[in-house]
Amino acid sequence: MGDRVPSLDEHARSQAILSVLGATGRVEVNDLAQRLEVSPVTIRKDLDALEQRAALRRVRGGAVAAPMVDEGSFETRMRSRRAEKTAIARAVAPLVRDGDVIALDSSTTCHYLARELLDRRSLVVITNSLPTATLFSERSAATVLVPGGVVRRSARSVIGVIGDVLAGRGRIDKGFIGAHAVSAERGLLDMALEEAQAKQYLATHCRSLFGLADSGKFGTFSLHTAARPSELTALYTDEGADPAVVAALEEAGLPVRRVAVTEERR
Repeated sequence: MGDRVPSLDEHARSQAILSVLGATGRVEVNDLAQRLEVSPVTIRKDLDALEQRAALRRVRGGAVAAPMVDEGSFETRMRSRRAEKTAIARAVAPLVRDGDVIALDSSTTCHYLARELLDRRSLVVITNSLPTATLFSERSAATVLVPGGVVRRSARSVIGVIGDVLAGRGRIDKGFIGAHAVSAERGLLDMALEEAQAKQYLATHCRSLFGLADSGKFGTFSLHTAARPSELTALYTDEGADPAVVAALEEAGLPVRRVAVTEERR
């Protein structure tokens, strides 16, 4: 199981458990207890909690991998909090100038941002979102790069080792990523490990990295860290964001921009 990883809290233990599970397909209570330096009782509670979230399936003595966690279809997420996402996209759009090289992840908030950028000239767009790539290719003159990989049908995204594709091609001016949840301690989180990894790969090639997350993502549970507060240039959200989380992020040095929502909520 490798070296021990001491003194982890519940969230960090969950990430460690899922990391081992992703590599091996099965985890054992006693092995995890030894590795994470906690009691078997604590590990059983962690596994039970992860099973309740459909992140794994419990079996005698441990757990096995469950089907990929799905945060909801792209179409369903596009209909959720449209007013907030539109307001965030419109506030962020002025950051992008003609001739920029930008990265957009597969989040719906970034897709709303893409709609605001169709008139930019000489834009280069790197994205793992199939709808966003299609939007730019059909309705703009932008150069579009979609890294290769495996298609996640529900999210309509391409997952894979984006970093290998981008290596040696120069820096991306600005990157924009969404999240399934926002944590004061861990920044932007995702339920699917592959999506979190795709965001991480994009982030390593960006000069500036902006998080886009509506207020509904604050206080929501999620599993995998996509970008820590220290890795973000700024976080854009709406005025409904939890003030305590906003304050903690700002205290940690991350500028948080809260935008007014003027469009009628539907």
